[in-house]
Amino acid sequence: MRLYAIGIALVFSTLIPAGLSFAAPKHMHDTSRQLYDRVMTEFKHREYDAALAGFSLFLEIHSQSALAANAQYWIGECHYHMGRYKEALNSFYNVIMNYPLSPKQAASTLKLGQTYTKLGDHDNARVMFDRVVDQYPATSEAALARKAIELTAGMYEQDDGQSN
Repeated sequence: MRLYAIGIALVFSTLIPAGLSFAAPKHMHDTSRQLYDRVMTEFKHREYDAALAGFSLFLEIHSQSALAANAQYWIGECHYHMGRYKEALNSFYNVIMNYPLSPKQAASTLKLGQTYTKLGDHDNARVMFDRVVDQYPATSEAALARKAIELTAGMYEQDDGQSN
């Protein structure tokens, strides 16, 4: 078995030029980071249409980038800020479903709750806020979710008091 492995290594060493890397080229990472940063600048300047187009282009070109989940998240933020709440829901769900290891999981779940709140769907909003608190308890998103839960609990208590 060991001789077989050595033989395979020798075959590969003669067929593959020295110094060839199987990782993405460094300039590809630099290019993706530059594009991402440029589009983030548009978002920060509240140019949501331009940022939406930029993040969408980023995903088309750099779908395998480590920044792909972030770009998908920011697409959701663009939609959210433009009042396109159903599109925002789709984008945030896309992060959760397609990028399970992304650091944007907690933020996407929180934004789902906030987006459901904007749509007046307080039951689904509460489910998302509870999920943030349960799955990401020590995060800033969990602190925001707890505040949102308190606010909605206060709204329900007021509704109960008015109906009596």
